[in-house]
Amino acid sequence: MAISKITLAIIVLLLGFTEKLSALSSSCNFPAVFNFGDSNSDTGAISAAIGEVPPPNGVAFFGRSAGRHSDGRLIIDFITENLTLPYLTPYLDSVGANYRHGANFATGGSCIRPTLACFSPFHLGTQVSQFIHFKTRTLSLYNQTNGKTPFCKEVFARPKDFSKALYTLDIGQNDLAIGFQNMTEEQLKATIPLIIENFTIALKLLYKEGARFFSIHNTGPTGCLPYLLKAFPAIPRDPYGCLKPLNNVAIEFNKQLKNKITQLKKELPSSFFTYVDVYSAKYNLITKAKALGFIDPFDYCCVGAIGRGMGCGKTIFLNGTELYSSSCQNRKNFISWDGIHYTETANMLVANRILDGSISDPPLPTQKACKLTKK
Repeated sequence: MAISKITLAIIVLLLGFTEKLSALSSSCNFPAVFNFGDSNSDTGAISAAIGEVPPPNGVAFFGRSAGRHSDGRLIIDFITENLTLPYLTPYLDSVGANYRHGANFATGGSCIRPTLACFSPFHLGTQVSQFIHFKTRTLSLYNQTNGKTPFCKEVFARPKDFSKALYTLDIGQNDLAIGFQNMTEEQLKATIPLIIENFTIALKLLYKEGARFFSIHNTGPTGCLPYLLKAFPAIPRDPYGCLKPLNNVAIEFNKQLKNKITQLKKELPSSFFTYVDVYSAKYNLITKAKALGFIDPFDYCCVGAIGRGMGCGKTIFLNGTELYSSSCQNRKNFISWDGIHYTETANMLVANRILDGSISDPPLPTQKACKLTKK
């Protein structure tokens, strides 16, 4: 029986569709992840370079501090887990370091812009400089030994992996939070173009070094952080209780960031950008806290001595008496861990939405982020 032209055409279309679907269904198998950011993704840099992040940070999952500002895993930890890669070693941690599958350049307190007001000297530009040095030294060692030493085989990233790795960036919260303490909403908004410019310079430098696959996380609803809510009790709130002016700034920052990423997709050939709307995922936790099983979204688990304003895990002595911070027993019921950072449970919920692609543009799961094609 002869096949009609229409039937044949349909078969051809279906075969083409099947081939595309098959291509998208396979994972990217990123061999490494290189991360840049602040304390939201710092896996131990600030702890190694400046001072230990003490318990009870990290105890819920790692059984120890592990250098993370949370009771357990961070979003970046869930990302590497999903990619079946080890947790990232901080670039600044020299003890037991293993960079075979990437490195973490994120440092707690970091900003995008270099400014003395920032909590950390390791701003984004410095982190990128550290990466360039790291890559240069890695390639040099490989060239000297032909990659045959145990260190090259087991500890360092392979030269070919730098262009195949996933580059994640989650930074900007401190630029806005610190600026808000000294500026009006409009003044802070006026600084956004310069912040974005610094961010763009960093991305272009990474691209020049061979980075091709980028996952860009926008900034979260900074106006919902409990420590800022307590610091600015007179600032207008939105319907859910967050600082309205500061969230307005975060929204504007994210808008300009997304526009810049759209522009860079055209400017940088062979680049593959995923823009991740972390703001919507975190704000969703705040607005739907009760339905998700959380208590007051502005309460936090790890607190200091009453009235002392100590950070999580810090101790002080008052009249010979040691005062110490402690964490709650029901950590999974809290969104905020310490008034600034999220609990492992909250991080996991946000990470799940990143990994399944539901808050990403384009909406592809992280494992398939390398399947993007130029239009």
